[in-house]
Amino acid sequence: MENEKYLELLSKTYKNIQEVSEEIINLQAILNLPKGTELFLSDIHGEYEAFIHILNNGSGIIKNKIEDIYKDSLTEKDRKELATLIYYPEEKLNLVKKEVEEIKEWYRIILYRLIEVTRAVSSKYTRSKVRKAMPKGFDYIIDELLHSQGEDKNKENYYKQIIESIIDLNRADAFIIAISDLIKRMAIDHLHIIGDIYDRGPGAPIIMDKLMDFHSLDIEWGNHDILWMGAASGNEACIANVIRICSRYDNLATLEEGYGINIRPLSMFAIKTYEKDDCKNFLPRNKEITRYSNSDKIIISKIHKAISVIQFKLEGALIKKHPEYKMKDRLFLDKIDYTNGAVKINGKEYILNDKNFPTIDPKNPYKLSEEEKEIVERLKNSFLHSEKLNTHINFLYSKGHMYQNFNQNVLFHGCVPMLENGEFEQVEILGKKCKGRELFDHIENVAHKAFFGDANGINQEAIDCMWYFWCGPKSPLFGKDKAATFERYFLEEKELHKENKNPYYEQVNSKDICNKVLENFGVDNEEGHIINGHIPVKAKNGESPIRAEGKLIVIDGGFSKAYQPTTGIAGYTLTYNSNGLVLAVNEPFESKQKAIEEGSDIKSEIILQENVKARKRVRDTDIGTRLCKEIEDLKKLLTAYREGILKEKI
Repeated sequence: MENEKYLELLSKTYKNIQEVSEEIINLQAILNLPKGTELFLSDIHGEYEAFIHILNNGSGIIKNKIEDIYKDSLTEKDRKELATLIYYPEEKLNLVKKEVEEIKEWYRIILYRLIEVTRAVSSKYTRSKVRKAMPKGFDYIIDELLHSQGEDKNKENYYKQIIESIIDLNRADAFIIAISDLIKRMAIDHLHIIGDIYDRGPGAPIIMDKLMDFHSLDIEWGNHDILWMGAASGNEACIANVIRICSRYDNLATLEEGYGINIRPLSMFAIKTYEKDDCKNFLPRNKEITRYSNSDKIIISKIHKAISVIQFKLEGALIKKHPEYKMKDRLFLDKIDYTNGAVKINGKEYILNDKNFPTIDPKNPYKLSEEEKEIVERLKNSFLHSEKLNTHINFLYSKGHMYQNFNQNVLFHGCVPMLENGEFEQVEILGKKCKGRELFDHIENVAHKAFFGDANGINQEAIDCMWYFWCGPKSPLFGKDKAATFERYFLEEKELHKENKNPYYEQVNSKDICNKVLENFGVDNEEGHIINGHIPVKAKNGESPIRAEGKLIVIDGGFSKAYQPTTGIAGYTLTYNSNGLVLAVNEPFESKQKAIEEGSDIKSEIILQENVKARKRVRDTDIGTRLCKEIEDLKKLLTAYREGILKEKI
C-alpha cells in the first residue's frame, strides 16, 4: 500500500510512459559519465585571499586545462594571462583595456579561447547540467558556442556573428565575466571544508559569504568553528575566547567590521583598568600587519589582557558548574598567591611573569566584577543579535556536520577519542555515554540544541557543552589533554605549555586501526580513506600528511599564515576525480594583486597520486547509488502504467 502511494506521488512528476522512459534513459546515461571533481580543504583560518584563489584556479585544474589545450600554440606568458583572466576577470579586464590598443581584436581572440577552455572543463557533465550552471542572460549564447563544431561549415558564419555581435553591442566584458564564472563552476563539482574556517586570519566573514554562494559543498566542523557557533548561541566563555583570539592575532576587524560586534565598552574598560600596565605578554602576534600604530597595538594588548582574565573567570565558573567535564586541572585563579605573584601547579610553585590582576578578588577569584559583568552582558547581546553572524552560523548548521561519509571517504576535523590500546574511548556528554561514530552523532545533536533550543526552549546545558567541545580533553574536535592558554600567557616554563595529543594520533599510523575507524563509520575498508585536518603537518621537520599506508590523509599543512613558520609550507589541497586522489603541497600565496598584475599563481607539487584501477563513473559514487534507486522506482512506475495499476495523464 505504501509503495502504491509513493508511485502515485511519483506519477505527478512523470505523468505517462513517455516521460518515465525519457527519465530512465537520461539517468542510466548519467551513470556512465566520469565522476565530478571533489576538492578538499581544511584549516583555512580566515586566509580569504589564498582560499578564494584556490577556488578560482580550481586547485590547479583550470591551469592544467589551459596547458593541455594551448601548450603548443601559446607562449607561457599568454597562457598565464588567460588563466589570470579566468581567475579575476573584472580586475584583469581593467588592466587589459589600459594596455591593449586593438581591443576588439583582443576580444575576438580571447572569446574563442575561453570557449575552448569551457568546453574542456565541462566535457564530463551532461549538457543539461552545464546549461543549468550557465549565468542567466548568456546561457543560450554560451550553449550554442560550446556545441559549435569546427567542421560545421553551414553554421560557420552563424558562430562568427555571435562573437561579433557580443563585441559590437559592448557586451564582451560581461560575457567574459560570465563565462569565466562558468569555467570556475565546472572545475570543481563538490567542495569539502574539513573544519576551521574561523580565527587567526582576517577574512572569515568573506570566506563564509563565498561558501554561501558555492554550488555544492559540505562542512565538517572544526574546534574553531564550534567556538564561534557556541558564541552565537550565547555561551559567554566561547564569546570571551573568540574576542581573545581576535585580539591575539590583530584581527578585531572581523568582529567590528565583519559582524558589527561592539567592543568599545571592553576597549574603554581595558584602557582604564590597565592604564599603567604595558601588557607586554598580550601584544598582537601578527607581526606582518602594519595597519596599526604602536599606540593602537598597546590598546589591543590591553583589550587582549582584559578579555583573557574575563575568560579565565568564565571558564572557571563552567568547570565548577560541570564536574563531569573533569577539568579541575584548568582552575588556576584560586591557586595564585597574589602577594608573591606565584601559582601552584601539581604541588609545585611557579613564578608568574605578569603579576598585575586588578580585577581579581583573591577571596573569590572567579567572580566577575560589576564592570566585567556589564561588559560580558553587552558583548553577549551583540553576538546574539548580529544579523550577519547569525546568517553565517545558520549556514554552518545547514551545511555542516561533525563528520561526513562521502564516496567511500570519511571526513572529520580532529580525532576519534581513543585509549592507548587502540579501543574507542567512551565519553559522557549530558549524561549519555558513547564512543566512536555514536559520539559524533550525539555531539552534533547537542550542538543543534545549543543554537536552536529544544521543545522546552533554550537548552542551557547544551549551550555550556559548546565550550567543552571547543577545548575539552575528550572532545573529538579538540583532541588534546588540555588547552594550555593560561600557562602560555603567564609562565615561562616550556614544559608546562605542552598539550598532549589524544592517543588517536599515534594509533592511526596503523592501517588496522584506520580500517577499524572506517568500519565504525560505515565506510568500505578496501577503498576508503580517513581525511583529517586540525593538527598541522610539520613538513619542514619531515612529517608526512600520508599515514597508515595511505589510509589516512591529513590536509592541514599551514593554510593559515600563523602556522606557516611551523609547517614550512602553505597547506595541502586534495582532489578526487574520476582517475583517483591527488594530494598537492602548496607554497605561500603572495597576493591577489600580484596574481592579477604578474600572473603569479600558487605553486604546487604533487606528493600523492593514487590512481584507481578503473576510471570512476557516476554509478560508483554516492550520487550514483541514489540515481540507481530512482531508476528502480521509475521502472516500478513504468510497470504500473503498463499494467493499468495507474492511469497515464496526458
